[in-house]
Amino acid sequence: MTSHVDEGSQAVWQQLFSDSQTLSALMPEFVMLMGIIALIVVPNLGKAMIRLPLTKIRIPWFFGGQRFKTTSDPRIPAIISIATLLIATILALASLMGNATRWILYSGESTEMIVLLKVDGFARVFEILFFGALMLAAVATVSRMPASKPSKNLSVKALINNRRQVDFHILLLMSGLGMAIVALAQDLFMLFLGLELASLAIYVLVAFHKESKAGTEGGVKYFIVGATASAIGLYGMSLLYIWHGNLQISSHVFSADSGVIVIQGLDRAFENADSLAYIALGMMLVGFGFKVSAVPFHFAAPDAYSGASSPIAGVLATASKAMGFIGLMRVLLLISLPEGDGSAAWLICLATLSVITMTWGNLAALGSDNPKRMLAYSSVAHAGYMMAALTAVGAWRWGHISAPEEAATWVVTAIMFHLVVLVTFKLGAFLVLALLELDGGASRSGSLSGLARRDPVIAASMFIFMMALAGVPPLAGFMSKFMLIAGIVNVAAGDAGSLMSSGGITAFWDLHWVWWLALAVFINSAISLFYYLRIGVIMFFEEAESDRRKPLPRAWFLRLAIWSCALGTFAFGVAGDHLIILCNNAAESFFALS
Repeated sequence: MTSHVDEGSQAVWQQLFSDSQTLSALMPEFVMLMGIIALIVVPNLGKAMIRLPLTKIRIPWFFGGQRFKTTSDPRIPAIISIATLLIATILALASLMGNATRWILYSGESTEMIVLLKVDGFARVFEILFFGALMLAAVATVSRMPASKPSKNLSVKALINNRRQVDFHILLLMSGLGMAIVALAQDLFMLFLGLELASLAIYVLVAFHKESKAGTEGGVKYFIVGATASAIGLYGMSLLYIWHGNLQISSHVFSADSGVIVIQGLDRAFENADSLAYIALGMMLVGFGFKVSAVPFHFAAPDAYSGASSPIAGVLATASKAMGFIGLMRVLLLISLPEGDGSAAWLICLATLSVITMTWGNLAALGSDNPKRMLAYSSVAHAGYMMAALTAVGAWRWGHISAPEEAATWVVTAIMFHLVVLVTFKLGAFLVLALLELDGGASRSGSLSGLARRDPVIAASMFIFMMALAGVPPLAGFMSKFMLIAGIVNVAAGDAGSLMSSGGITAFWDLHWVWWLALAVFINSAISLFYYLRIGVIMFFEEAESDRRKPLPRAWFLRLAIWSCALGTFAFGVAGDHLIILCNNAAESFFALS
């Protein structure tokens, strides 16, 4: 995919960190960095004094010592974190809505030029997804992380009163910064850098509640498996570097004053791929497969989801999963394989993996009594749905289907839309469990018994989330699954898709075999309805446990996050046109010449 950029092109080429224009292009990331610095500085403001050298004069230093009452408030870190994420979200949304100029940020000169980051609609949509999910988690944790218990030594209490909250929110913003880098990355090294920056923070967040044995165990398992997957992926990247000489994802042609500069990427190099390139690509897919919880790389996910606090489990199921799918799309759809037997084998492997992933996820969820583990297996199934859609686009990309580009773009739009709306109903379901954890735990389905009588609004919200996950109209989950299924069928129809869209009829035997993936998504969605409806039956028809019949804690911040998710689930289902248009424009920029 060679990209030519001339003087009249909309894309602006700029050397990274060369001047203030780079800062304007990366303003959301800069805000995230400033938020991290603020979290380090503000809670540490105190009554510290320093003595001037060779004198007895002491002057205020204001950094350290006994903290001020205001800066030691346990809500201060959450306020800084929420404000940072809100500003970053607004900046990314303003850039997306304003059809801002695409920025291509590079490093090096002349023949050594390497494109590192690309700021476009695709990156902005995912930044909004990441920042929005993390902001909901930050709002939810205001109610979950109160002040530390009073200490006899008030000065010591002032020192440690919000240290735990500071650590939590620094890790939260660090993960958001890493995710944003993944969205912008145009070089596999930058992609890996962002991936690991986010992953290292998430590993700690999973095991953050040290008093929880399940959390510690889940965090250690998640770290070990994740580190192994990352090592395999990094080794694959090193093999690609040995094979090709750089890790540039897409090729570019830059028209400079000194002449035309050609930046050869892996997309062109794979036209002459050999066994080493295929092995390297397969090893990279292992790393991304872990991030999206695809079978067989999913086995640490249920323990991590059930051991982590529910807001963090929700981040794993939404933002972290979307980060992994960015890597899969970059590798599978931009670094295209040549037509022939090699790509056909890859296509069959991906299709098989997607069906196994969605089927295993749903069957495992059917037998789970732990709501968090059930949602973890549900997340595995949703990864399978989106992998099926990726397989359909791959069939078009690798030349096995003669379909218009608009059909493939629509499937990418459906994947992006599904990932975005997943933040509302998947994260919302985890936030309901977070509210139950404040009341004594949510490790058994019995904790949901009689919820409709204890708190009708929260029970109704949870039921909305379950029906959206099952794909019941008119909720956002139905719209996203319908788009995935219709997109796969449209691509499978190839050139006959235009006939179908105009009301014509085509025979099944005229479709490419990937249409079976749409059928697999439909059947698995029907299977999932059983365990999602089971949650509704437990909430509305079963009696509450004897020790859990009181109303749920107020936790207004957490409730606000839940209500926002429920409203978004309904709104994006009945009036999601604007979001679909934004995702479609972003998908077009993903395939567009840079």
